Amino acid sequence: MKKLFVSIFLCAATFVCAQAQQAKVYFTQEITPESLVKIYEALGVKEHGRVAVKISTGESGGNNYLKPPLIRNLVEKVNGTIVECCTAYGGSRQDVKKHWETIHEHGFDSIFTVDIMDEEGDMQIPVKDTTWIKYDIVGKHLSKYNFCINLAHFKGHVMGGFGGVLKNQSIGFASTAGKAYIHSHGVTSKTPDAWQHTQPQDAFLESMAAAAQGIANWFGKGNIVYINVLNNISIDCDCDAHPHAPEIEDIGIVASTDPIACDRAAYDLIYKVEKDEKNNPDPLKRRIEKQHGIHIVEWGEKLGMGTTDYKLVNLK
Repeated sequence: MKKLFVSIFLCAATFVCAQAQQAKVYFTQEITPESLVKIYEALGVKEHGRVAVKISTGESGGNNYLKPPLIRNLVEKVNGTIVECCTAYGGSRQDVKKHWETIHEHGFDSIFTVDIMDEEGDMQIPVKDTTWIKYDIVGKHLSKYNFCINLAHFKGHVMGGFGGVLKNQSIGFASTAGKAYIHSHGVTSKTPDAWQHTQPQDAFLESMAAAAQGIANWFGKGNIVYINVLNNISIDCDCDAHPHAPEIEDIGIVASTDPIACDRAAYDLIYKVEKDEKNNPDPLKRRIEKQHGIHIVEWGEKLGMGTTDYKLVNLK
């Protein structure tokens, strides 16, 4: 009898521990300035110090990026600064001057304070996982900030399969040199040389996860939150000047203090979309699967960044 009691107790304790480790991901179908503030507040994390709001300001010609009117209430609430870094593939954001022109074209600097973090150079920060990259190369201005809202537009990506908070935190915070370094999985920080070293695919995804963890560790526990907005869901990234038209209706917003759970929840919502006259999720699914996109989440979980075991909490 005593052995039976102990066995039941241990099973119950294991269940309680498993439940305690489950990440909480908040979800709302509403995609409005008000719902974005509401889901941020639901996280229960108070911003402090200088607040960086990391978004993609979008390539000139593109139109799927998160628009200033949508994010305005949240950015103003936290007295945040929109932060960006230059790209590594040409286009309208690799050159600082053109990047500012694109930021102005898309209306960000007329509403917010904006900081191109690598405008005055970059710096190296440590990474825990040195399988591929030995450090992360980020915009020098990163050192100005104490708290971060990682505000990502969840969509497809030609190289990563999809882009969510993990990509926004890795490629997004990386300087031009840093982006080249991650894309080439630690081979080179020079462009365009990096594009000659973009395989194997999993090495690139694992490099992104390592860089994202480097940023998380830089800010420290409790100093960064994660939000994925699932609207204008194209198979192409906001870094594409001519993205494919969205083929999935807007889904909603997910938010968490756990980046792995946040991206996994967004990924799962995409895969729950059924094909009908208004939705065709197949092209995005094919792109994700072709690029083994989910591996960034799997690798991030392996590194201890978070968990794919989550509970979706619907906000009313």
